Amino acid sequence: MINAGEEVCHTMSDAIAILNVSGPYREPREPVLSYDYSIQRPSWATPHSVRVKVGIPDELDFFKTTVLQLSGGSPGQQIKVSQMLSRKIADRKMEIADREGMLSERLDVMISIFTGPLTHLRPQLEAWMQASAATVRQEIRAAVGI
Repeated sequence: MINAGEEVCHTMSDAIAILNVSGPYREPREPVLSYDYSIQRPSWATPHSVRVKVGIPDELDFFKTTVLQLSGGSPGQQIKVSQMLSRKIADRKMEIADREGMLSERLDVMISIFTGPLTHLRPQLEAWMQASAATVRQEIRAAVGI
């Protein structure tokens, strides 16, 4: 039993396993792409789902233009870059949400863009963007050619 004020820590034996990821999907009436994850912990009887939303102007375009300073390329190359970056952002948001305890219970969860109520998580995402910029640029150059 966890007392009030105690932090929930997950051991490696209780780590999340990502069983499947689908997407990106374009959300209607929202400038976001979303990914659906099926996750499970060893202590759960069945998997559950998590929808992760990646804000196009707030997260994807910020990473692509401000952090990575990418421009140019054919429309096909731009689509491929957006798919690669949005998936990387979604994966990182899953890790942040898990560390923050948002995935500790067996509930279906939606992780929205890191603005509004989740603004406090944005610095963690931006720190990762800055730290991984060189590696991500190399991956894009190798996969897409820009």
